[in-house]
Amino acid sequence: MGTAFSSREDPLSWIPRAATKLNSLWLAWTYPFASLGKQVSVHYSCDLGRHIAPLIGIGNRVIIDRDCWLNIPVNSNSDGPVIFLGDGCQVGRRCMISARNRIHVESNVVLAPSALLMDHNHSFEDVTAPILQQGITSGGMIRIEEGCWIGFGAAIICGLGELVVGRNSVVGANSVVTRSVPPYSVVAGNPARVVRQFDSQKGQWVRVATS
Repeated sequence: MGTAFSSREDPLSWIPRAATKLNSLWLAWTYPFASLGKQVSVHYSCDLGRHIAPLIGIGNRVIIDRDCWLNIPVNSNSDGPVIFLGDGCQVGRRCMISARNRIHVESNVVLAPSALLMDHNHSFEDVTAPILQQGITSGGMIRIEEGCWIGFGAAIICGLGELVVGRNSVVGANSVVTRSVPPYSVVAGNPARVVRQFDSQKGQWVRVATS
């Protein structure tokens, strides 16, 4: 006779959950966020400095999983948040969001594990100096519109202007996005290209020919 598996969870699994709950409460009580919604969960292992909290806005029901890093590398004179996560966003484990100017993630966006959002680059123009000493570029801005899915290991990097990932779009795993994506699109590759789009007349997703 086979052995039935218990439906109960390992009691030790409650320890990291409790730590994450306490961390989330601590952040809400003591960090001076630009805005912070209700039912926010931030894993206790996340790297999120108190000194940048005034430049971060977080909506309701946002989940930030383990080992994520929210980074603002230079002082900003922005009137609003430099990093904003809208209602219902889910940021998977090991994601990095690094904003010099502004990264706005609209509501109900999902970032799969190890995704990168960065609105600047490292400068490397001076070949006589180590790249570490050259600082970062002036960069641009990133906006991820409502309902998008950013796949595992995808990188969205804006070196200039504004990069927009249109509503309800999908960025494939390990893709590198350096230019805007139309709404209702699937992009993949390095550099990322549109491979599918939703055809409203046909009411279905259709393949896009690539050269």
